[in-house]
Amino acid sequence: MMLDYPLIWGFLIAVAIFAYVVLDGFDLGIGILYPTTKDADERTLMMNSVAPVWDGNETWLILGGGGLFAVFPLAYSVIMPAVYAPIIGMLIGLIFRGVAFEFRFKSSVERRPFWDLSFFAGSIVAAFCQGLVLGTLVQGIEVVDRTYAGGWWDWLTPFSVMTGFAVVSGYALLGSTWLVMKLEGVPQAHFRRVSKYAALLLIAFLLLVSIWMPFINESIMEKWFSFPYLLYTFPVPLLVAITTLILWRALMSDADYTPFLASLVLFLLTYVGLGINIFPYVVPHVYTLWEAAAPDSSLKFLLVGAVILIPMILAYTAYAYYVFRGKIKSTEGYH
Repeated sequence: MMLDYPLIWGFLIAVAIFAYVVLDGFDLGIGILYPTTKDADERTLMMNSVAPVWDGNETWLILGGGGLFAVFPLAYSVIMPAVYAPIIGMLIGLIFRGVAFEFRFKSSVERRPFWDLSFFAGSIVAAFCQGLVLGTLVQGIEVVDRTYAGGWWDWLTPFSVMTGFAVVSGYALLGSTWLVMKLEGVPQAHFRRVSKYAALLLIAFLLLVSIWMPFINESIMEKWFSFPYLLYTFPVPLLVAITTLILWRALMSDADYTPFLASLVLFLLTYVGLGINIFPYVVPHVYTLWEAAAPDSSLKFLLVGAVILIPMILAYTAYAYYVFRGKIKSTEGYH
């Protein structure tokens, strides 16, 4: 039986990107939420909750970006020139966050606010730039003769700015529900309240995106509002509504784990909805997975490495989260 290597690699890269979004998403969300408390000890607890795992979370970003370069070189050569500015902004933000992680614990009390600001600014810039990239891809990229033909500022549109703020609000929800799961007492109660505001903000952006997106491209409108596609796509918004209800009820109760798990499911459903809009394209509405893929011989060779490395990454990630499971105490730290 012949394997469909472009489809397999499309699935693997999609999984890697989703893993990065949810794992580094709550990490970024914690930085975004730094201004919601001025208590230095509470900020230390926030950072300690992800200190053992934050750097490993970004492994998936390397896998997704590197996989796109190696497996879909045509897509990489078209997409990157269109989003150079937000990609560079994202990387600068991630660098600031990484430096803040290491230096905040070593700095004096007087200089600690500078690293707090770096952690917050790096987190919100990285998250917002990821939203800009997402919006740019969804709205479409101008391509002529297999080359990006748009301008330097094509990534900056009302839709991409809106998706930027949507990603920031989504990461804030992941971060706040993660803290509800990891903290106790007064800090936990504080972030439970924050989670309610973040959830309302994300729901508002999801509604806005759902209304706006079908008008961007006729194929998106057809997939969501015409038969027989409607039979396959209708369960997604229905499940989003059910998950949102579960999330809200969990936030209104004393549940520790359900809010975070419901937030993860909500992200998964929105990711599935995005995949429905884009599939089978890797450059939306221009090049399909098969048109942009490298030769099958290259895909086979790379797949051997992926089969070995991805289980290792999964095992390491699972073990790290297992070791550092449970609540974070004010007397505990990893630096």
